[in-house]
Amino acid sequence: MHHLIYLSSAKGALSAQELQDLLVQSRHNNEQLGITGLLLYKDGNFLQAIEGEKEAVEALYAKIALDHRHHGLLVLFNEEIPERDFASWTMGFRDLSSRPFAGFDAILNSRDSTEALADYPPKIRAFMRAFL
Repeated sequence: MHHLIYLSSAKGALSAQELQDLLVQSRHNNEQLGITGLLLYKDGNFLQAIEGEKEAVEALYAKIALDHRHHGLLVLFNEEIPERDFASWTMGFRDLSSRPFAGFDAILNSRDSTEALADYPPKIRAFMRAFL
C-alpha cells in the first residue's frame, strides 16, 4: 500500500457548490482506481492524502498536478504504508474554513520552507488521522 500527502492552494476561492462538484468527481474517479483518502480545505488551501496501489496513487497525483484549479503543490509524503488510514472513504472531506485549527494554519504558513516543514511529519499524520 502506498500514500501521498500534499499541500496546494486554490487559484481562486471555491464556492460550496464547486467543492461539492469536486468531491463527487473525485469520489467517482477514486472508486474506479481503488484510491481512498482525505481532503481538508481551509481558506483556499488543500491538504490531501491519497492512498492505494503505488501506480494508481502516482498516476492520480500526476493528474492532480495538472489541474488548473490550484497551484503551489508541495508533496509532504510519498511512501509505502503498512495499511490504509482512510480505507472506508473514497474521499473523506472536511471544510475547516469556519473553524480555527492552529496546527493546520501553522502547516500552511510554513509551506514556503521545506526546513520548517521538516518538523511537521508526525503532526501532519496525527492531524489528518483526527478526522477518522
